[in-house]
Parts: sequence; structure tokens; C-alpha cells
Amino acid sequence: MVTVKMKTSGPMNRNSILSINMPEPQSVKNKNTITTLVKNSQSSGPAALHNQQPSSAPQQRYNQSQSNTAQQSSIQVQQNTAQQAHPQLQQYTAQQAHPQFQQNTTQQPYRQTPPRASQQQNIQPALTAGQQNTSAAPIARPVPTLQNKVQKGQKALLSTAALTAVDACFGWNVTDARCDVDVSAFLLGADGKVLGDSWFVFYGQTLSPDQSTRFVAGAGADRELVHIDFKQLNPQIKKIVFVLTINDALADRLHFGMLKDAYVRILDPSGRELVSFLMTDYYNNVISMMIGELYQHNGAWKFNAVGNGVAKDLAGLCALYGVQVL
Repeated sequence: MVTVKMKTSGPMNRNSILSINMPEPQSVKNKNTITTLVKNSQSSGPAALHNQQPSSAPQQRYNQSQSNTAQQSSIQVQQNTAQQAHPQLQQYTAQQAHPQFQQNTTQQPYRQTPPRASQQQNIQPALTAGQQNTSAAPIARPVPTLQNKVQKGQKALLSTAALTAVDACFGWNVTDARCDVDVSAFLLGADGKVLGDSWFVFYGQTLSPDQSTRFVAGAGADRELVHIDFKQLNPQIKKIVFVLTINDALADRLHFGMLKDAYVRILDPSGRELVSFLMTDYYNNVISMMIGELYQHNGAWKFNAVGNGVAKDLAGLCALYGVQVL
């Protein structure tokens, strides 16, 4: 039994007990005082119990009922507020209330999104079985000793002395036996175009109209060469562009990634090397290569190591330099 001491002085009667223990009606029914009631109930400890006044059993049950109602209302308000502020808590509460929902969620299979394939450039489509090369690798030819090499983009004077003729000699090796490489020479005027449709030489047209430029196949250590006689060259010709092309490259899906050791060397009439260029860049999306060019500058002939390729066949290059192709 807990002894309750009185805070007021004077005799104690029934009305004084009721006035002390009876809460005011608005303290429970008023929504704004719910939180206050909860705080008061939480703060009530031994000191509060020590200061309570005795009351009758019916009055205690009434007080307990009112306190429980206030606490339940306050807890419900706090729970609703917490769930609104934290949707994850609300979802977790719903899963506890509905085990079937929780079971369906955990039993759903995990679907992993496959990684996106990285894009690759300069990759040709796969060849069909009939297009794939099954023959043995071709025999490579040795590259001649290149004495006066220049780098890609570099320009060099052929000779300080007057030149009467030169030989532009070409060689290469292939990794695919289907690659049939050809050399062409376009004779261009000051506007960068041919003087006419017959002003370029290749295997199908071996001599220029002025008899100055001639195509020769299978010349000694080199695979092909172009002989140029400056004495007979038309004065309107300011540039001669040398191009390597792969025959039927578009139809057979061939490209310069299947070549290696491509070079050009310029020799004087005595066979002495004036300048040379060994290619180092081979691209899968290139089927024609401007390997180098001779051009006239201030009355002297110079060499330019071009080394740039295009995705055009021989017919496309003809159109590029102004040759009409039927």
C-alpha cells in the first residue's frame, strides 16, 4: 500500500478528494492537449506517485480509462506522422500486417539487366563462310633497304640538281591472299583535277597521253613502279598523286587492315634513292590509300608523304580527281 500525502492544509473530505483527482473534461477531449497528457504520463515517476491523493476504486477506473484513451490517441497520431515522413516505414508496416504481400515480394525472381555492349569503330561486318579466306597466308617479300626515309606528312626536295626522270617504286605485303593491290598515278593540273579522262595511268591504261608517265608491273625487288620522264611531261601537270587500291575490296569486304610493309621509294635514273616513305598506319575502314605525291614548287619537284586513306574504290577516286567513269 502506497501512502499518499496531502499538499493542502486543513481537514480532508470527499469533495476535496474529487476536486484533486478529477481531470477537467477538456483536458482529455481537446486534441491539442493529447501530447501534454502523454508527456505528463511519461514524466510521472516515483515522485509523482508519492504526491498522489487517495481515491475511490470507481474514480481510479475512470481515470485509468481516460489516460489509456489519451495515450492511444497520441500514439496513433505519432505513428501516422512517422509513416507519412518515412514511406519506407509505412511499407514495412504494411508488410508486417500482410505476410502474404511480404512473401510474394521475396519470391519474385531477380532479373539482371544485361550489360550494354560497347560500340566499336572501324570494325567490318563478319564474313560469310564463302567469303572467309581459308587459303594459306601469302609469302611475304622483303622490304628493300630504305635509305632516305621521311615520316608521314613530311615534304622533301627530290634533288638540288635538275632531274630528267624518276622511278616511283612500290611494294607491300598482305595478310589475306585475296588482297590484290594495284598502283595508280593521277596527273593533275593546278586545280587539283586531271587534264582529261586519259590523264591517269594504271594496269588498264599504262601510258599517259603525252608519253611521259608509264605503268610497269613486277619490276625486280618492287612489285610495281611508275616511270616519269620530266622532259616529256605536259607543263600543265603540277602534281602526280600515287594511290594504292585493293581490287574488289567492296564486294569481298577487304581493307587496308589486311596490308603491311607498304612503301614507296623515288629513284633517279641511276637507281639511287632520293627519298622513301614506309607506311605505319593501316585502317579497317580504308580501301584506297594516297601513299604519296610528287608536286612542283618554285620550279623544283618535291615529294610529300601523304599516307591518307579513303573508303573509295578506284572508280570513286576517279570521280574525286575529275575522271568521268562510264
